[in-house]
Amino acid sequence: MMKRQSKVIIIGGGLAGLSAAMKLCELGAEVVIVAYQSLKRSHSVCAQGGINAAMDARGEGDSPDNHFYDTIKGGDFLAEQPLVRDMCHQAPAIIHLLDRMGVPFNRTAEGHLAFRRFGGTLYSRTAFAGATTGQQMVYSLDEQVRRYEHDGLVQKLEWHEYLGAVLDSEGVCRGAVIHNLRTNHVDCLPGDAVILATGGPSQVYAGSTASTVNTGAAATMAYLQGAQYANAEFIQIHPTAIPGQDKLRLMSESARGEGGRIWVPKRVGDPRTAENIPEDERYYFLEEKYPHFGNLVPRDVASREIYDIVYQQKLGIGGEAMVYLDLTHKTREFLDDRLGGIIDTYTKFTGQDPRTTPMKIFPAVHYSMGGLWTDYETDAHGMIDTRSPRNQMTSITGLYAGGEVDYQYHGANRLGANSLLSCIYTGLMMAPGVIQYTRNLGKAPEDVPSSLFDQARSFWANRLQSIKKMNGSVNPYRLHKELGNLMMENVLIVRNNQKLEQAVEKIDEIEEKFKSVQCVDSSDWANPTASFINQLYCMIHLSRIITRGALMRDEFRGAHYKPEFDLNQPADFDPHEYIDYLERSHYEKVPEEAFPQGHLAYMKRYESNNEKWLKTSLATFKNNQPEITYAPVNTSIMTPRPRKYD
Repeated sequence: MMKRQSKVIIIGGGLAGLSAAMKLCELGAEVVIVAYQSLKRSHSVCAQGGINAAMDARGEGDSPDNHFYDTIKGGDFLAEQPLVRDMCHQAPAIIHLLDRMGVPFNRTAEGHLAFRRFGGTLYSRTAFAGATTGQQMVYSLDEQVRRYEHDGLVQKLEWHEYLGAVLDSEGVCRGAVIHNLRTNHVDCLPGDAVILATGGPSQVYAGSTASTVNTGAAATMAYLQGAQYANAEFIQIHPTAIPGQDKLRLMSESARGEGGRIWVPKRVGDPRTAENIPEDERYYFLEEKYPHFGNLVPRDVASREIYDIVYQQKLGIGGEAMVYLDLTHKTREFLDDRLGGIIDTYTKFTGQDPRTTPMKIFPAVHYSMGGLWTDYETDAHGMIDTRSPRNQMTSITGLYAGGEVDYQYHGANRLGANSLLSCIYTGLMMAPGVIQYTRNLGKAPEDVPSSLFDQARSFWANRLQSIKKMNGSVNPYRLHKELGNLMMENVLIVRNNQKLEQAVEKIDEIEEKFKSVQCVDSSDWANPTASFINQLYCMIHLSRIITRGALMRDEFRGAHYKPEFDLNQPADFDPHEYIDYLERSHYEKVPEEAFPQGHLAYMKRYESNNEKWLKTSLATFKNNQPEITYAPVNTSIMTPRPRKYD
């Protein structure tokens, strides 16, 4: 066993990367943080609404077990249950940690932490810092990491791009290849382990709430180097975003958590402004269809309902693809205190004040539940073994992943305010296992032959040079837009196999066009085009994984909605009937009359569907295509059952 100091390379400076760096330094490791931009501009700062933890501050009877149930149910039982349970039980401690670090959480008049409701739950369990929670958390974690930077344990390399892992002859990750975006210099960083904390792939789609840096290129490069990519087909569409020509801007779920109401005029094509439409002529469709959860149904449910209202019922505002998100019944003081950040954003980009005029919103691509496959280990009691080197390791030995870039925590649909929690949890949880892994390595980075790093450096330097020499007729930015529009049109809220098959064919055509790309700007100093072209290459492969995964999964689960495979749950069905059915079916053949008419047939359809599709999809890169296989999901703690929110 090695007694030296561990050296870990973290790619990404958002919440997952910063929390991992903080914990690793606390355990005595040396850390290099590689970030595509300034750490304080990592995409985590865009998170608005809050972070979940069941602390029962309002005496509602909430508990970590309730949080666990809501998360697993919200993800349609496709998340890994031991990890989710541990995350939910660690959540209150994480909130207290962030509070002590100085995150300016909102408080009650008595000085206690304030909590709001988010979608998919009936409890107030979301702690928040106005509507800029992610930004406040990034700033606080960055301050903690700066302490270790002062002590010489952390080195920050901002404005550097991760190109790929350095793999030895046995396929073990020995470091990372990075690209200095200011000088165009390619270099290799030797390390005991590499952690990818690079966020999601939303730029694969043309309309997204994500930053332009969220291309998914780092995760895709890991896939191209041998890592498995899991559940790629599950892309979250956030129900509320500002439609825009350049991009779509998020209107946080916190707006609905603080009482925002979604509605449309009852009359098709009603030309009146929102203020002139009387209350009895407004259709609050989520409240009417889901009286129990109202406007706070899970995101996949809300997005499908808005889609139905606009495209099937033709009730979009003025005939356009928009619905109202109304906060005008709240006081100006309340809105400024609780939602000031998003109020300002909406005003800036639309010129209208949500305090007096209902916002116009529509669903937008927001998050990826899928990501790199990562491992974990439980102890004899089924609890997470926090010292296991397997925790958060990809299928490439020594390459770890955490945050949105991995797949384990959200299943088929993410509950709002669980993203910040999963980022920080994975960063903190994986650190002891990473240390354990590095201490049991047979070689230090200094012992690895320098030729390995020289070869990796030379490969990537030559690749970028060859990209600069590309002189075809295709503009890479237009090709990216073509790819993004293709994904928006065919792999979005409602999916069908015919359009998915067409999309797969067109992705192949786009890859062929890529060979004729022109590097329209070969300069090195600002927004390097060669770097973007390399990312575009990765996005083409990633779009293929998403689309093929969606094509092969013939079911309706969470964010993956194929109407032809809807199991048609009876309107009066109670999910508890399914648990009763499973219990009785162990001992006898259940007669039709044991349940209301049609219920037994539905439950048998559900059971049969789960036998086939309650599985994680795994994409492996072979012959330039994703080979997709399936693996069982750990459902050892909670029995899967049909979802219902009304």
